[in-house]
Amino acid sequence: MLHQIISSIQQGELLPGQRLPAERKLAEALQINRSTVVHALEELMSLGWIERRQGSGTHVAQGQWGNRQPAIYQWRTLFSSPLLKEDPYITQLKNQNDAKNGLDLYTGDLSSDLIPDFEFPAMTWDKIMHEEKQLTPTGYKPLKKLIFQHFFQDIPQKGQDILITAGSTQGIFWLIQVLLKPGDTIATEDPSFLFSLPLFAARGIHLKGIKQDQAGIDCQALEELIQKKKIKLLYLNPNYQNPTGKTMSLKRRKEIIRVCQKHHLPIIEDDVFSELGFGQSLPSLKSLAPDQVIYLGSLSKIFSSSIKVGWLVAPNPLIKSLVSAKKITENETDLLPQLLATAALSQQTYKKQQQQLAKKLQDRSQAFAQTLQAFKEDWQFSPIDGGLYYWLTWRQKKLTRNDWQVFLQEGLFIAPSFLFSNDTSSMRINYTPVDKKKRMIFSQKLASITEKLKNGR
Repeated sequence: MLHQIISSIQQGELLPGQRLPAERKLAEALQINRSTVVHALEELMSLGWIERRQGSGTHVAQGQWGNRQPAIYQWRTLFSSPLLKEDPYITQLKNQNDAKNGLDLYTGDLSSDLIPDFEFPAMTWDKIMHEEKQLTPTGYKPLKKLIFQHFFQDIPQKGQDILITAGSTQGIFWLIQVLLKPGDTIATEDPSFLFSLPLFAARGIHLKGIKQDQAGIDCQALEELIQKKKIKLLYLNPNYQNPTGKTMSLKRRKEIIRVCQKHHLPIIEDDVFSELGFGQSLPSLKSLAPDQVIYLGSLSKIFSSSIKVGWLVAPNPLIKSLVSAKKITENETDLLPQLLATAALSQQTYKKQQQQLAKKLQDRSQAFAQTLQAFKEDWQFSPIDGGLYYWLTWRQKKLTRNDWQVFLQEGLFIAPSFLFSNDTSSMRINYTPVDKKKRMIFSQKLASITEKLKNGR
Protein backbone atom coordinates (compact mmCIF):
# COMPACT_ATOMS: atom_id res chain seq x y z
CA MET A 1 0.00 0.00 0.00
CA LEU A 2 2.88 2.38 0.85
CA HIS A 3 4.44 2.04 -2.56
CA GLN A 4 1.06 2.33 -4.33
CA ILE A 5 0.30 5.69 -2.70
CA ILE A 6 3.85 7.04 -3.17
CA SER A 7 3.78 6.01 -6.83
CA SER A 8 0.38 7.66 -7.34
CA ILE A 9 1.67 10.92 -5.83
CA GLN A 10 4.82 10.91 -7.96
CA GLN A 11 2.89 10.19 -11.14
CA GLY A 12 0.39 12.98 -10.47
CA GLU A 13 -2.58 10.66 -9.95
CA LEU A 14 -2.87 12.03 -6.40
CA LEU A 15 -2.33 15.81 -6.25
CA PRO A 16 -0.93 17.94 -3.38
CA GLY A 17 -3.73 18.75 -0.97
CA GLN A 18 -6.03 16.05 -2.36
CA ARG A 19 -7.99 14.17 0.26
CA LEU A 20 -7.56 10.41 0.48
CA PRO A 21 -10.52 8.08 1.02
CA ALA A 22 -11.44 7.15 4.59
CA GLU A 23 -9.53 4.26 6.20
CA ARG A 24 -12.52 1.91 5.88
CA LYS A 25 -12.95 2.64 2.17
CA LEU A 26 -9.22 2.21 1.53
CA ALA A 27 -9.29 -1.14 3.31
CA GLU A 28 -12.25 -2.27 1.23
CA ALA A 29 -10.76 -1.07 -2.05
CA LEU A 30 -7.39 -2.70 -1.39
CA GLN A 31 -8.96 -5.75 0.27
CA ILE A 32 -6.74 -5.52 3.35
CA ASN A 33 -7.30 -5.22 7.08
CA ARG A 34 -8.16 -1.74 8.37
CA SER A 35 -5.35 -1.90 10.95
CA THR A 36 -2.90 -2.41 8.07
CA VAL A 37 -4.24 0.73 6.43
CA VAL A 38 -3.85 2.71 9.68
CA HIS A 39 -0.25 1.53 10.09
CA ALA A 40 0.60 2.36 6.46
CA LEU A 41 -0.91 5.85 6.72
CA GLU A 42 1.03 6.55 9.92
CA GLU A 43 4.26 5.53 8.20
CA LEU A 44 3.48 7.65 5.13
CA MET A 45 2.88 10.62 7.43
CA SER A 46 6.21 10.06 9.25
CA LEU A 47 7.97 9.90 5.87
CA GLY A 48 6.44 13.22 4.79
CA TRP A 49 4.11 12.03 2.03
CA ILE A 50 0.75 12.77 3.66
CA GLU A 51 -0.74 15.02 6.35
CA ARG A 52 -3.36 13.91 8.87
CA ARG A 53 -5.45 16.30 10.94
CA GLN A 54 -8.23 15.39 13.29
CA GLY A 55 -11.56 16.43 11.83
CA SER A 56 -10.27 17.12 8.30
CA GLY A 57 -9.07 13.69 7.19
CA THR A 58 -5.94 12.59 5.35
CA HIS A 59 -4.46 14.68 2.53
CA VAL A 60 -1.45 14.48 0.22
CA ALA A 61 1.28 16.68 1.73
CA GLN A 62 1.73 20.08 0.09
CA GLY A 63 5.18 20.76 1.52
CA GLN A 64 8.68 20.33 0.15
CA TRP A 65 9.36 17.35 -2.11
CA GLY A 66 13.04 16.92 -1.31
CA ASN A 67 12.54 16.03 2.36
CA ARG A 68 10.26 13.04 1.73
CA GLN A 69 11.88 9.79 2.74
CA PRO A 70 11.83 6.39 1.02
CA ALA A 71 9.61 3.72 2.50
CA ILE A 72 12.57 1.31 2.67
CA TYR A 73 16.19 2.40 2.67
CA GLN A 74 18.10 -0.08 0.51
CA TRP A 75 21.39 0.68 -1.24
CA ARG A 76 20.62 -1.85 -3.97
CA THR A 77 17.64 0.15 -5.21
CA LEU A 78 18.74 3.61 -4.08
CA PHE A 79 19.94 5.06 -7.37
CA SER A 80 16.87 3.92 -9.30
CA SER A 81 14.64 5.37 -6.61
CA PRO A 82 11.93 7.81 -7.75
CA LEU A 83 12.95 9.95 -4.76
CA LEU A 84 15.82 11.19 -6.89
CA LYS A 85 13.28 12.73 -9.27
CA GLU A 86 12.75 16.47 -9.06
CA ASP A 87 9.61 18.13 -7.77
CA PRO A 88 6.81 17.96 -10.41
CA TYR A 89 6.48 21.77 -10.34
CA ILE A 90 10.12 22.16 -11.39
CA THR A 91 9.59 19.64 -14.19
CA GLN A 92 6.65 21.71 -15.45
CA LEU A 93 8.67 24.91 -15.14
CA LYS A 94 11.57 23.50 -17.15
CA ASN A 95 9.21 22.32 -19.86
CA GLN A 96 7.83 25.86 -20.21
CA ASN A 97 11.01 27.82 -19.57
CA ASP A 98 11.77 28.24 -23.26
CA ALA A 99 8.45 29.99 -23.80
CA LYS A 100 8.92 33.09 -25.94
CA ASN A 101 7.09 35.40 -23.53
CA GLY A 102 8.34 33.81 -20.32
CA LEU A 103 10.32 35.66 -17.63
CA ASP A 104 12.75 33.44 -15.71
CA LEU A 105 13.14 34.66 -12.13
CA TYR A 106 13.46 31.10 -10.80
CA THR A 107 17.14 30.84 -11.71
CA GLY A 108 19.79 30.69 -9.00
CA ASP A 109 22.35 32.49 -11.16
CA LEU A 110 23.45 36.10 -11.35
CA SER A 111 22.00 37.79 -14.44
CA SER A 112 24.47 37.38 -17.33
CA ASP A 113 24.54 41.13 -18.07
CA LEU A 114 25.94 41.76 -14.58
CA ILE A 115 28.76 39.19 -14.58
CA PRO A 116 32.12 41.03 -14.39
CA ASP A 117 34.25 40.91 -17.53
CA PHE A 118 37.40 39.32 -16.14
CA GLU A 119 40.42 39.03 -18.42
CA PHE A 120 41.85 35.53 -18.61
CA PRO A 121 45.37 35.07 -19.99
CA ALA A 122 46.04 32.84 -22.98
CA MET A 123 47.19 29.46 -21.73
CA THR A 124 49.00 26.80 -23.72
CA TRP A 125 48.73 23.10 -23.04
CA ASP A 126 52.37 23.08 -21.85
CA LYS A 127 51.49 25.82 -19.35
CA ILE A 128 48.53 23.83 -18.03
CA MET A 129 50.71 20.74 -17.66
CA HIS A 130 53.27 22.82 -15.79
CA GLU A 131 50.66 24.25 -13.41
CA GLU A 132 49.33 20.75 -12.78
CA LYS A 133 52.48 20.14 -10.73
CA GLN A 134 51.07 22.57 -8.14
CA LEU A 135 47.85 20.61 -7.86
CA THR A 136 47.60 18.93 -4.44
CA PRO A 137 44.91 16.60 -3.02
CA THR A 138 43.28 19.67 -1.46
CA GLY A 139 43.48 21.89 -4.55
CA TYR A 140 45.68 24.19 -6.62
CA LYS A 141 48.25 25.82 -4.30
CA PRO A 142 48.21 29.37 -5.75
CA LEU A 143 44.39 29.47 -5.58
CA LYS A 144 44.35 28.30 -1.96
CA LYS A 145 46.82 31.04 -1.06
CA LEU A 146 44.74 33.71 -2.80
CA ILE A 147 41.52 32.55 -1.10
CA PHE A 148 43.12 32.90 2.33
CA GLN A 149 44.41 36.38 1.39
CA HIS A 150 41.09 37.65 -0.01
CA PHE A 151 38.52 36.07 2.29
CA PHE A 152 40.11 34.93 5.56
CA GLN A 153 42.37 37.66 6.81
CA ASP A 154 40.47 37.67 10.11
CA ILE A 155 40.89 33.90 10.68
CA PRO A 156 44.07 32.31 12.05
CA GLN A 157 45.35 29.84 9.46
CA LYS A 158 47.03 27.65 12.05
CA GLY A 159 45.14 24.37 12.36
CA GLN A 160 42.89 25.19 9.38
CA ASP A 161 43.08 24.14 5.74
CA ILE A 162 41.21 24.76 2.47
CA LEU A 163 39.71 22.12 0.22
CA ILE A 164 38.86 23.36 -3.28
CA THR A 165 35.47 22.08 -4.52
CA ALA A 166 33.39 22.22 -7.68
CA GLY A 167 30.93 24.62 -6.04
CA SER A 168 29.42 24.62 -2.55
CA THR A 169 26.95 21.81 -3.25
CA GLN A 170 29.85 19.43 -3.79
CA GLY A 171 31.20 20.54 -0.41
CA ILE A 172 27.86 19.70 1.20
CA PHE A 173 27.90 16.29 -0.53
CA TRP A 174 31.36 15.44 0.81
CA LEU A 175 30.43 16.55 4.33
CA ILE A 176 27.42 14.23 4.23
CA GLN A 177 29.65 11.37 3.10
CA VAL A 178 32.16 11.88 5.92
CA LEU A 179 30.16 13.17 8.88
CA LEU A 180 26.73 11.54 8.55
CA LYS A 181 25.17 8.13 8.18
CA PRO A 182 21.61 7.09 7.18
CA GLY A 183 19.15 8.11 9.88
CA ASP A 184 21.17 11.13 11.10
CA THR A 185 19.58 14.58 11.32
CA ILE A 186 20.67 18.04 10.15
CA ALA A 187 19.03 21.20 11.48
CA THR A 188 18.70 24.24 9.24
CA GLU A 189 16.67 27.38 8.70
CA ASP A 190 13.01 27.11 7.75
CA PRO A 191 12.62 27.83 4.89
CA SER A 192 15.90 26.63 3.38
CA PHE A 193 17.07 25.62 -0.08
CA LEU A 194 18.38 22.39 1.49
CA PHE A 195 14.81 21.08 1.39
CA SER A 196 14.87 21.34 -2.40
CA LEU A 197 17.91 19.05 -2.72
CA PRO A 198 17.12 15.33 -3.22
CA LEU A 199 20.53 14.17 -1.98
CA PHE A 200 19.45 14.14 1.68
CA ALA A 201 16.44 11.90 1.17
CA ALA A 202 18.54 9.73 -1.14
CA ARG A 203 21.09 9.25 1.64
CA GLY A 204 18.44 8.71 4.32
CA ILE A 205 19.40 11.96 6.08
CA HIS A 206 16.62 13.82 7.93
CA LEU A 207 16.23 17.61 7.77
CA LYS A 208 14.65 19.59 10.59
CA GLY A 209 13.73 23.21 9.99
CA ILE A 210 13.99 25.97 12.62
CA LYS A 211 11.75 28.99 12.18
CA GLN A 212 13.51 32.31 11.68
CA ASP A 213 12.66 35.95 12.21
CA GLN A 214 14.40 38.94 10.62
CA ALA A 215 17.50 38.38 12.81
CA GLY A 216 17.92 34.66 12.06
CA ILE A 217 16.86 31.33 13.52
CA ASP A 218 15.18 31.17 16.93
CA CYS A 219 17.89 30.16 19.45
CA GLN A 220 15.36 28.79 21.95
CA ALA A 221 13.85 26.60 19.25
CA LEU A 222 17.37 25.48 18.27
CA GLU A 223 18.18 24.43 21.82
CA GLU A 224 14.87 22.61 22.22
CA LEU A 225 15.50 20.75 18.95
CA ILE A 226 19.01 19.78 20.07
CA GLN A 227 17.59 18.40 23.32
CA LYS A 228 14.74 16.48 21.63
CA LYS A 229 16.64 15.18 18.60
CA LYS A 230 20.18 13.94 18.15
CA ILE A 231 21.20 16.73 15.78
CA LYS A 232 24.55 16.03 14.15
CA LEU A 233 25.05 19.30 12.25
CA LEU A 234 23.56 22.79 12.03
CA TYR A 235 23.57 24.21 8.49
CA LEU A 236 23.19 28.00 8.18
CA ASN A 237 23.19 30.50 5.31
CA PRO A 238 23.68 33.70 7.36
CA ASN A 239 24.29 36.20 4.55
CA TYR A 240 21.40 36.89 2.12
CA GLN A 241 19.84 33.54 2.92
CA ASN A 242 18.49 31.28 0.21
CA PRO A 243 15.52 31.59 -0.25
CA THR A 244 14.45 34.50 1.98
CA GLY A 245 17.30 36.97 1.33
CA LYS A 246 17.61 37.64 5.10
CA THR A 247 20.90 38.53 6.78
CA MET A 248 21.49 37.17 10.26
CA SER A 249 22.27 39.85 12.87
CA LEU A 250 25.62 39.87 14.68
CA LYS A 251 23.89 39.41 18.03
CA ARG A 252 22.06 36.32 16.75
CA ARG A 253 25.28 34.90 15.28
CA LYS A 254 26.94 35.10 18.68
CA GLU A 255 23.90 33.57 20.43
CA ILE A 256 23.84 30.63 18.00
CA ILE A 257 27.54 29.98 18.50
CA ARG A 258 27.07 29.96 22.29
CA VAL A 259 24.28 27.38 22.01
CA CYS A 260 26.28 25.18 19.63
CA GLN A 261 29.43 25.37 21.77
CA LYS A 262 27.38 24.41 24.82
CA HIS A 263 26.10 21.29 23.03
CA HIS A 264 29.26 20.60 20.98
CA LEU A 265 27.29 20.96 17.75
CA PRO A 266 29.32 21.68 14.56
CA ILE A 267 28.06 24.44 12.26
CA ILE A 268 28.21 24.49 8.46
CA GLU A 269 28.30 28.11 7.29
CA ASP A 270 27.32 28.42 3.62
CA ASP A 271 28.49 31.87 2.53
CA VAL A 272 28.29 31.60 -1.27
CA PHE A 273 26.75 35.07 -1.61
CA SER A 274 29.49 36.85 0.35
CA GLU A 275 30.72 38.81 -2.71
CA LEU A 276 27.20 40.05 -3.51
CA GLY A 277 26.63 42.31 -0.49
CA PHE A 278 25.67 45.97 -0.89
CA GLY A 279 27.73 47.28 2.04
CA GLN A 280 30.02 46.29 4.86
CA SER A 281 29.58 42.60 5.69
CA LEU A 282 29.15 41.25 9.21
CA PRO A 283 31.77 38.95 10.77
CA SER A 284 31.39 35.39 9.52
CA LEU A 285 30.50 32.59 11.90
CA LYS A 286 33.88 31.10 10.97
CA SER A 287 35.71 34.19 12.23
CA LEU A 288 33.73 34.09 15.49
CA ALA A 289 34.38 30.38 16.16
CA PRO A 290 37.05 28.96 13.80
CA ASP A 291 37.12 25.46 15.31
CA GLN A 292 33.33 25.19 15.61
CA VAL A 293 32.47 26.19 12.06
CA ILE A 294 32.95 24.54 8.66
CA TYR A 295 32.90 27.28 6.04
CA LEU A 296 31.64 26.95 2.44
CA GLY A 297 32.47 29.63 -0.10
CA SER A 298 32.21 30.01 -3.86
CA LEU A 299 33.02 32.19 -6.85
CA SER A 300 30.44 30.42 -9.01
CA LYS A 301 27.84 33.13 -8.33
CA ILE A 302 30.17 35.75 -9.88
CA PHE A 303 31.57 33.60 -12.69
CA SER A 304 28.21 31.97 -13.59
CA SER A 305 27.19 28.39 -12.87
CA SER A 306 29.13 27.08 -15.87
CA ILE A 307 32.40 27.57 -13.94
CA LYS A 308 32.09 25.63 -10.70
CA VAL A 309 34.66 26.83 -8.16
CA GLY A 310 34.17 26.73 -4.42
CA TRP A 311 36.03 25.96 -1.23
CA LEU A 312 35.59 24.41 2.15
CA VAL A 313 37.57 25.72 5.15
CA ALA A 314 37.75 23.48 8.22
CA PRO A 315 40.14 22.13 10.88
CA ASN A 316 42.95 19.99 9.44
CA PRO A 317 41.66 16.57 10.63
CA LEU A 318 38.33 17.07 8.84
CA ILE A 319 40.02 18.22 5.62
CA LYS A 320 42.16 15.05 5.68
CA SER A 321 39.01 12.91 6.04
CA LEU A 322 37.34 14.75 3.17
CA VAL A 323 40.38 14.23 0.94
CA SER A 324 40.19 10.50 1.68
CA ALA A 325 36.51 10.52 0.69
CA LYS A 326 37.42 12.26 -2.57
CA LYS A 327 39.97 9.59 -3.39
CA ILE A 328 37.54 6.76 -2.68
CA THR A 329 34.85 8.27 -4.93
CA GLU A 330 37.41 9.38 -7.55
CA ASN A 331 35.64 12.73 -7.51
CA GLU A 332 38.43 15.22 -8.20
CA THR A 333 38.02 18.95 -8.82
CA ASP A 334 39.08 19.98 -12.33
CA LEU A 335 42.21 22.11 -12.69
CA LEU A 336 40.90 24.48 -15.40
CA PRO A 337 38.22 26.22 -13.25
CA GLN A 338 40.85 26.62 -10.53
CA LEU A 339 43.22 28.29 -13.00
CA LEU A 340 40.43 30.67 -14.10
CA ALA A 341 39.61 31.54 -10.48
CA THR A 342 43.29 32.14 -9.75
CA ALA A 343 43.60 34.46 -12.75
CA ALA A 344 40.54 36.48 -11.66
CA LEU A 345 41.61 36.85 -8.02
CA SER A 346 45.16 37.76 -9.11
CA GLN A 347 43.98 40.79 -11.11
CA GLN A 348 44.54 44.17 -9.48
CA THR A 349 41.08 45.18 -10.67
CA TYR A 350 39.26 42.27 -8.97
CA LYS A 351 38.20 44.26 -5.88
CA LYS A 352 37.12 47.22 -8.02
CA GLN A 353 35.03 44.97 -10.28
CA GLN A 354 33.47 43.25 -7.27
CA GLN A 355 32.50 46.65 -5.79
CA GLN A 356 31.08 47.81 -9.12
CA LEU A 357 29.00 44.64 -9.27
CA ALA A 358 27.71 45.25 -5.74
CA LYS A 359 26.68 48.80 -6.70
CA LYS A 360 24.83 47.56 -9.82
CA LEU A 361 23.06 44.94 -7.72
CA GLN A 362 22.03 47.53 -5.15
CA ASP A 363 20.64 49.85 -7.84
CA ARG A 364 18.71 46.99 -9.45
CA SER A 365 17.43 45.83 -6.05
CA GLN A 366 16.16 49.31 -5.16
CA ALA A 367 14.38 49.64 -8.51
CA PHE A 368 12.82 46.21 -8.06
CA ALA A 369 11.65 47.08 -4.53
CA GLN A 370 10.08 50.25 -5.92
CA THR A 371 8.19 48.15 -8.48
CA LEU A 372 6.93 45.89 -5.68
CA GLN A 373 5.42 48.86 -3.82
CA ALA A 374 2.43 48.73 -6.18
CA PHE A 375 1.66 45.21 -4.86
CA LYS A 376 2.25 45.74 -1.12
CA GLU A 377 -1.44 45.33 -0.23
CA ASP A 378 -1.36 41.76 -1.55
CA TRP A 379 2.32 40.76 -1.26
CA GLN A 380 4.48 41.26 1.83
CA PHE A 381 8.25 41.67 1.38
CA SER A 382 11.29 43.09 3.19
CA PRO A 383 14.32 44.99 1.89
CA ILE A 384 17.55 43.03 1.41
CA ASP A 385 21.23 43.86 1.99
CA GLY A 386 22.64 41.77 -0.86
CA GLY A 387 22.45 38.44 -2.64
CA LEU A 388 20.10 37.36 -5.41
CA TYR A 389 16.66 36.94 -3.86
CA TYR A 390 13.51 38.65 -2.66
CA TRP A 391 10.93 36.72 -0.62
CA LEU A 392 7.28 37.62 -1.18
CA THR A 393 4.39 36.33 0.94
CA TRP A 394 0.73 36.41 -0.12
CA ARG A 395 -1.31 38.47 2.36
CA GLN A 396 -4.72 37.06 1.44
CA LYS A 397 -6.08 33.54 1.97
CA LYS A 398 -3.62 30.66 2.21
CA LEU A 399 -2.44 29.43 -1.19
CA THR A 400 -2.20 25.78 -2.17
CA ARG A 401 0.34 24.15 -4.46
CA ASN A 402 -2.26 24.14 -7.21
CA ASP A 403 -2.66 27.94 -6.99
CA TRP A 404 0.91 28.34 -8.24
CA GLN A 405 -0.07 26.93 -11.62
CA VAL A 406 -1.23 30.42 -12.56
CA PHE A 407 2.41 31.58 -12.52
CA LEU A 408 3.29 28.92 -15.09
CA GLN A 409 0.28 29.87 -17.18
CA GLU A 410 1.33 33.54 -17.18
CA GLY A 411 4.97 32.69 -17.95
CA LEU A 412 6.36 34.17 -14.73
CA PHE A 413 8.83 31.58 -13.50
CA ILE A 414 9.56 31.84 -9.77
CA ALA A 415 10.32 29.41 -6.92
CA PRO A 416 7.25 28.74 -4.71
CA SER A 417 7.87 28.30 -1.00
CA PHE A 418 6.76 24.66 -0.96
CA LEU A 419 10.13 23.83 -2.55
CA PHE A 420 11.84 25.04 0.63
CA SER A 421 9.31 24.61 3.43
CA ASN A 422 5.86 23.34 4.36
CA ASP A 423 4.62 26.87 3.72
CA THR A 424 2.71 27.27 0.45
CA SER A 425 2.00 31.01 0.39
CA SER A 426 5.39 32.60 -0.38
CA MET A 427 7.84 32.73 -3.28
CA ARG A 428 11.50 33.35 -4.02
CA ILE A 429 12.29 35.77 -6.84
CA ASN A 430 15.71 36.34 -8.39
CA TYR A 431 15.55 40.07 -9.02
CA THR A 432 18.91 40.37 -10.83
CA PRO A 433 17.57 39.75 -14.40
CA VAL A 434 14.92 42.47 -13.94
CA ASP A 435 16.34 45.47 -15.81
CA LYS A 436 14.24 48.49 -16.82
CA LYS A 437 12.54 46.70 -19.74
CA LYS A 438 11.83 43.52 -17.76
CA ARG A 439 10.45 45.49 -14.78
CA MET A 440 7.49 46.49 -16.93
CA ILE A 441 6.96 42.89 -18.08
CA PHE A 442 7.26 41.64 -14.49
CA SER A 443 4.79 44.22 -13.24
CA GLN A 444 2.22 43.32 -15.89
CA LYS A 445 2.51 39.59 -15.25
CA LEU A 446 2.36 39.93 -11.46
CA ALA A 447 -0.66 42.26 -11.71
CA SER A 448 -2.52 39.68 -13.82
CA ILE A 449 -1.55 36.83 -11.47
CA THR A 450 -2.53 38.82 -8.37
CA GLU A 451 -5.95 39.56 -9.78
CA LYS A 452 -6.52 35.89 -10.65
CA LEU A 453 -5.45 34.74 -7.18
CA LYS A 454 -7.78 37.25 -5.53
CA ASN A 455 -10.66 36.08 -7.69
CA GLY A 456 -9.90 32.41 -7.07
CA ARG A 457 -9.10 31.61 -10.71
